[in-house]
Amino acid sequence: MCSILAYRSVKQLLGENYNLLNRQRQQQQRLSHERHKAQKQNAPTSFGESELGQYIDRLLADAIIAIAKTYQADSIVIPKLRDIREQISSEIQSRAEKKCPGYKEAQQKYAKEYRISIHRWSYGRLIESIKSQAAKVGISTEIGTQPIKGSPQEKAGNLAVFAYQERQAA
Repeated sequence: MCSILAYRSVKQLLGENYNLLNRQRQQQQRLSHERHKAQKQNAPTSFGESELGQYIDRLLADAIIAIAKTYQADSIVIPKLRDIREQISSEIQSRAEKKCPGYKEAQQKYAKEYRISIHRWSYGRLIESIKSQAAKVGISTEIGTQPIKGSPQEKAGNLAVFAYQERQAA
Protein backbone atom coordinates (compact mmCIF):
# COMPACT_ATOMS: atom_id res chain seq x y z
CA MET A 1 0.00 0.00 0.00
CA CYS A 2 1.26 3.44 -0.90
CA SER A 3 0.32 6.79 0.63
CA ILE A 4 0.15 9.92 -1.45
CA LEU A 5 0.10 13.38 0.06
CA ALA A 6 -1.07 16.19 -2.16
CA TYR A 7 -1.49 19.72 -0.81
CA ARG A 8 -3.42 22.41 -2.63
CA SER A 9 -4.51 25.79 -1.36
CA VAL A 10 -8.12 26.94 -1.77
CA LYS A 11 -6.91 29.29 -4.51
CA GLN A 12 -5.29 26.38 -6.36
CA LEU A 13 -8.37 24.20 -5.95
CA LEU A 14 -10.79 26.83 -7.19
CA GLY A 15 -8.54 28.14 -9.98
CA GLU A 16 -10.41 30.62 -12.16
CA ASN A 17 -13.42 30.39 -9.82
CA TYR A 18 -11.46 31.79 -6.85
CA ASN A 19 -13.17 35.17 -7.30
CA LEU A 20 -16.43 33.46 -6.24
CA LEU A 21 -14.99 32.98 -2.75
CA ASN A 22 -14.40 36.71 -2.35
CA ARG A 23 -17.87 37.41 -3.70
CA GLN A 24 -19.37 35.01 -1.16
CA ARG A 25 -17.43 36.61 1.71
CA GLN A 26 -18.59 40.08 0.69
CA GLN A 27 -22.16 38.82 0.44
CA GLN A 28 -21.97 37.26 3.91
CA GLN A 29 -20.56 40.45 5.36
CA ARG A 30 -23.29 42.58 3.75
CA LEU A 31 -26.05 40.25 4.98
CA SER A 32 -24.56 40.17 8.46
CA HIS A 33 -24.55 43.96 8.56
CA GLU A 34 -28.14 44.12 7.34
CA ARG A 35 -29.22 41.58 10.00
CA HIS A 36 -27.45 43.62 12.67
CA LYS A 37 -29.20 46.83 11.56
CA ALA A 38 -32.59 45.06 11.53
CA GLN A 39 -32.01 43.64 15.01
CA LYS A 40 -31.23 47.11 16.36
CA GLN A 41 -34.55 48.33 14.97
CA ASN A 42 -36.46 45.26 16.21
CA ALA A 43 -37.35 44.48 12.60
CA PRO A 44 -37.68 41.01 11.11
CA THR A 45 -34.28 39.47 10.26
CA SER A 46 -35.06 37.04 7.49
CA PHE A 47 -32.16 37.81 5.18
CA GLY A 48 -31.58 34.59 3.28
CA GLU A 49 -28.24 33.66 1.83
CA SER A 50 -27.73 32.55 -1.74
CA GLU A 51 -26.55 29.10 -2.67
CA LEU A 52 -23.13 30.45 -3.65
CA GLY A 53 -21.51 28.80 -0.61
CA GLN A 54 -22.88 25.39 -1.56
CA TYR A 55 -21.69 25.89 -5.13
CA ILE A 56 -18.17 26.77 -3.94
CA ASP A 57 -18.15 23.70 -1.67
CA ARG A 58 -19.11 21.50 -4.63
CA LEU A 59 -16.32 23.04 -6.72
CA LEU A 60 -13.81 22.39 -3.92
CA ALA A 61 -15.07 18.82 -3.46
CA ASP A 62 -14.87 18.16 -7.21
CA ALA A 63 -11.26 19.44 -7.29
CA ILE A 64 -10.29 17.29 -4.29
CA ILE A 65 -11.89 14.20 -5.85
CA ALA A 66 -10.12 14.91 -9.16
CA ILE A 67 -6.77 14.98 -7.36
CA ALA A 68 -7.61 11.73 -5.54
CA LYS A 69 -8.55 10.09 -8.85
CA THR A 70 -5.33 11.34 -10.48
CA TYR A 71 -3.31 9.53 -7.82
CA GLN A 72 -5.72 6.57 -7.77
CA ALA A 73 -6.30 7.09 -4.05
CA ASP A 74 -8.38 4.59 -2.10
CA SER A 75 -9.31 7.09 0.59
CA ILE A 76 -9.28 10.75 1.54
CA VAL A 77 -8.42 11.80 5.08
CA ILE A 78 -10.51 14.67 6.40
CA PRO A 79 -9.28 16.57 9.45
CA LYS A 80 -11.43 16.52 12.57
CA LEU A 81 -11.17 20.06 13.81
CA ARG A 82 -11.10 19.40 17.53
CA ASP A 83 -10.45 22.47 19.70
CA ILE A 84 -10.34 24.61 16.56
CA ARG A 85 -11.52 27.76 18.31
CA GLU A 86 -8.63 27.66 20.76
CA GLN A 87 -6.16 26.95 17.97
CA ILE A 88 -7.46 29.77 15.83
CA SER A 89 -7.55 32.22 18.74
CA SER A 90 -3.89 31.75 19.53
CA GLU A 91 -2.94 31.88 15.84
CA ILE A 92 -4.97 35.04 15.29
CA GLN A 93 -3.43 36.70 18.34
CA SER A 94 0.04 35.86 17.06
CA ARG A 95 -0.75 37.28 13.61
CA ALA A 96 -2.26 40.42 15.12
CA GLU A 97 0.83 41.01 17.26
CA LYS A 98 3.09 40.63 14.22
CA LYS A 99 0.91 42.87 12.05
CA CYS A 100 0.42 45.64 14.64
CA PRO A 101 3.24 45.39 17.21
CA GLY A 102 2.58 47.35 20.40
CA TYR A 103 -0.81 48.68 19.27
CA LYS A 104 -3.49 46.80 21.23
CA GLU A 105 -6.55 48.43 19.63
CA ALA A 106 -5.36 47.60 16.11
CA GLN A 107 -4.56 44.04 17.22
CA GLN A 108 -8.06 43.61 18.63
CA LYS A 109 -9.66 45.00 15.46
CA TYR A 110 -7.55 42.75 13.23
CA ALA A 111 -8.31 39.71 15.38
CA LYS A 112 -12.06 40.45 15.34
CA GLU A 113 -12.19 40.82 11.55
CA TYR A 114 -10.19 37.63 11.07
CA ARG A 115 -12.39 35.64 13.47
CA ILE A 116 -15.51 36.83 11.68
CA SER A 117 -14.22 35.66 8.30
CA ILE A 118 -13.09 32.28 9.68
CA HIS A 119 -16.31 31.47 11.55
CA ARG A 120 -18.52 32.13 8.54
CA TRP A 121 -17.14 29.13 6.70
CA SER A 122 -19.35 26.06 6.77
CA TYR A 123 -16.80 23.29 7.27
CA GLY A 124 -19.50 20.69 7.86
CA ARG A 125 -21.18 21.47 4.55
CA LEU A 126 -17.85 21.19 2.72
CA ILE A 127 -17.06 17.85 4.36
CA GLU A 128 -20.48 16.45 3.44
CA SER A 129 -19.91 17.54 -0.15
CA ILE A 130 -16.50 15.80 -0.22
CA LYS A 131 -17.96 12.62 1.31
CA SER A 132 -20.83 12.58 -1.17
CA GLN A 133 -18.61 13.13 -4.22
CA ALA A 134 -16.07 10.56 -2.98
CA ALA A 135 -18.78 7.95 -2.47
CA LYS A 136 -19.98 8.44 -6.06
CA VAL A 137 -16.55 7.43 -7.40
CA GLY A 138 -15.83 4.71 -4.84
CA ILE A 139 -13.29 6.57 -2.70
CA SER A 140 -13.65 6.12 1.05
CA THR A 141 -13.25 8.97 3.52
CA GLU A 142 -11.58 8.86 6.91
CA ILE A 143 -11.55 11.31 9.77
CA GLY A 144 -8.22 12.08 11.42
CA THR A 145 -7.11 14.44 14.18
CA GLN A 146 -5.30 17.42 12.74
CA PRO A 147 -2.21 18.60 14.62
CA ILE A 148 -2.22 22.04 16.19
CA LYS A 149 1.12 23.38 15.00
CA GLY A 150 2.90 23.55 11.70
CA SER A 151 2.42 24.86 8.19
CA PRO A 152 -0.59 23.64 6.22
CA GLN A 153 1.67 21.16 4.42
CA GLU A 154 3.11 19.84 7.71
CA LYS A 155 -0.37 19.53 9.20
CA ALA A 156 -1.56 17.61 6.13
CA GLY A 157 1.43 15.28 6.30
CA ASN A 158 0.95 14.60 10.00
CA LEU A 159 -2.77 14.06 9.43
CA ALA A 160 -2.03 11.45 6.75
CA VAL A 161 0.51 9.68 8.98
CA PHE A 162 -1.94 9.68 11.90
CA ALA A 163 -4.71 8.21 9.74
CA TYR A 164 -2.35 5.53 8.42
CA GLN A 165 -1.29 4.60 11.96
CA GLU A 166 -4.94 4.43 13.07
CA ARG A 167 -5.73 2.16 10.13
CA GLN A 168 -2.83 -0.13 11.03
CA ALA A 169 -3.89 -0.30 14.69
CA ALA A 170 -7.46 -1.28 13.76
